[in-house]
Amino acid sequence: MDSASFFPNIIAAISVFLLLLISHTPCEAQLSTTFYSNTCPNALTTIRTSIRQAVSRERRMAGSLIRLHFHDCFVQGCDASILLDETPSIQSEKTAFPNTNSARGYEVIEAAKREVEKICPGVVSCADIVTLAARDASAAVGGPSWNVKLGRRDSTTASRSLANTDLPGPASDLRTLISSFANKGLTARDMVALSGAHTLGQSQCFLFRDRIYSNGTNIDAGFASTRRRQCPTNSGDSNLAPLDLVTPNSFDNNYYKNLMQRKGLLQSDQILFSGDSTDSIVSEYSRNQQTFLSDFGNAMIKMGDIEPLTGQNGIIRRICSAIN
Repeated sequence: MDSASFFPNIIAAISVFLLLLISHTPCEAQLSTTFYSNTCPNALTTIRTSIRQAVSRERRMAGSLIRLHFHDCFVQGCDASILLDETPSIQSEKTAFPNTNSARGYEVIEAAKREVEKICPGVVSCADIVTLAARDASAAVGGPSWNVKLGRRDSTTASRSLANTDLPGPASDLRTLISSFANKGLTARDMVALSGAHTLGQSQCFLFRDRIYSNGTNIDAGFASTRRRQCPTNSGDSNLAPLDLVTPNSFDNNYYKNLMQRKGLLQSDQILFSGDSTDSIVSEYSRNQQTFLSDFGNAMIKMGDIEPLTGQNGIIRRICSAIN
């Protein structure tokens, strides 16, 4: 073979090799808003109907489902690990301190899953249902809606230890909160926006008792006195109080107005407006509800992107609380 034909042949061979290599290199699957358009076109409508029914039965459930999504995504990513029950090989996240006797809505997700399984068995993941449920619950009580990217798969593991370390607590200081969210790719502004979901939630007495009996300067005296009626010093640990005393059943910006009046129920709420870096964000949201609602939706989209299992990773659980 002469040199004139040798080098073109070598180049052609290398090109073919590279094309074959690229074609056999697995591509990272991407989440998509149209993921189920062909495989289960009625999935989103079916899930939305189920979630709306649950929220209509108990309006408080809207806040619980949004919180369930948050508590899922912050532990191992958005993989429905929070739904797994305890087994000899699984330490359930349900029994972690931030979740035990607190996180709720599991049965609502299971009900939605059962409805989807009737029309598309083994197609729609529990992780996607949790993510859709948060959006649909928000919309059901007049909150924002947003386009949910889909295609997550379900984990085969859970981590009680990560749930205990990665989920911020009700007494967290601002630095801890900002750091916890930054570790998941979320900004301080995202964190303040997502905290606005507390306009819907309720908290148990033992989580805010220290704050309302502290006689500190960062709590309104009248507000503290009102909350003490349902939270005695030595009893009533499980008594519930709304995180937003003014409009507990509406998705609005009163949560931020409350903070500016030193009426945040949890220490981790009030710390967002305490003379530090997030004061300006709280002030902005208290003045402009539309900005808050828009930022909340965008932050929920970002949270749904936390370490999802896609492609060949994970499974599609038939029952959300157990491995197939």
